[in-house]
Amino acid sequence: METFEIISYLLGAGMILAGLAGTILPLLPSTPLIFLGLLLIAWGNQFINVSWPSLSLLLVMMLVASVLDYIAGAMGAKRVGASRYAVWGALIGSIVGMLGGIIGLILGPFLGAAAGEFYARKDMLHAGKVGFASGIGMLLGAIAKVGLALAMLGVFLLAWWL
Repeated sequence: METFEIISYLLGAGMILAGLAGTILPLLPSTPLIFLGLLLIAWGNQFINVSWPSLSLLLVMMLVASVLDYIAGAMGAKRVGASRYAVWGALIGSIVGMLGGIIGLILGPFLGAAAGEFYARKDMLHAGKVGFASGIGMLLGAIAKVGLALAMLGVFLLAWWL
């Protein structure tokens, strides 16, 4: 093994582990780190085992997971008939909530959607319902992100061994 190959495998594995941690921890770009780690490993192997078609699929999966991360709360709010203010509130709450750690990630979309809905309709009960739906949307989005991260690893391993 060449030095570059060993270094790329070690750095790639470290990025993958950091990305997997990022599926749970806020402020770590989970699937982008996983993708970059996989790309680095493929590069270290001179793209012999994993080629560009597989890496293109991994890129698409990473983009889907990244977009889903930001819009999941808004989608949950929209599902229960939220106003556009609630949808925007959930989106902004998701982004701002990332700064508040795990609690911020949970409360950000909920509070943003509820505040937006209350602003639009002045109905506290409906605002709470919209906030709750936004939180459920974020939870489902997080589960989907973990699933996509694991699927990315599966696609890579499948491409490597086939």
